[in-house]
Amino acid sequence: MIKIALVGDFNPDVTAHQAIPKALALAGGNDVQPEWLATEAAEAAPLDDYAGFWCVPASPYRSMEGALRVIRFARENQRPFLGTCGGCQHAVLEFARNVLHIVKAGHKESDPTTPEPVITNLACSLIEAAETLHVVKGTRFHAIYGVDEIGETYHCSYGLNPDYIPQLEKGGLRVGILGPNGEPRAVELASHPFFFGTLFQPERSSLTGQRHPLVTAFVQAAGVGDKVSRSQALQFKTT
Repeated sequence: MIKIALVGDFNPDVTAHQAIPKALALAGGNDVQPEWLATEAAEAAPLDDYAGFWCVPASPYRSMEGALRVIRFARENQRPFLGTCGGCQHAVLEFARNVLHIVKAGHKESDPTTPEPVITNLACSLIEAAETLHVVKGTRFHAIYGVDEIGETYHCSYGLNPDYIPQLEKGGLRVGILGPNGEPRAVELASHPFFFGTLFQPERSSLTGQRHPLVTAFVQAAGVGDKVSRSQALQFKTT
């Protein structure tokens, strides 16, 4: 049995919060034990016992600092990390602050006047939207999905500010999935065993009973890799 921390403020009305435990169960069965870790509790909670960390959608969080603390712990201690929607945004924010030393790196949702808007409003809001996305060849995303194009769904209004992408990629956090017009939609940290962030919500595939390759790869990285085959991981509708 492995414990996965679901970092966020649980709300039963949030679709992603309903979907994530189901997605983990589809990926790892009874070997995975998800445990909600509220962001306020995450400010000081012990983290060593978790095999992986999933920073979940539905920000702004009650405690940004709690979420950033967990993300930093996962990054610095080489623990498997997946951030979806708001979780991805905060993973980029943590990297900008603590690796690139952009001390005032901010998120326009929680700080509209931030002087360093690393996370900003999307040009077009993606609330309950779907896109056909391009997976960049040579990335770990491409190795996981095994295809060049995928279809994913969102509930998202904020994303990476393109002005900061050169700095992020120079620091090692590279864009691995692009939107229809080349917009950044997902990032990966190449130097880390498993550190991925997506603006889309792969967990939603579980609501139709589909095992998602990215979630399966996350569970494998956390310690259930011998339980799920790659062919099972790729049982997912792609475009």
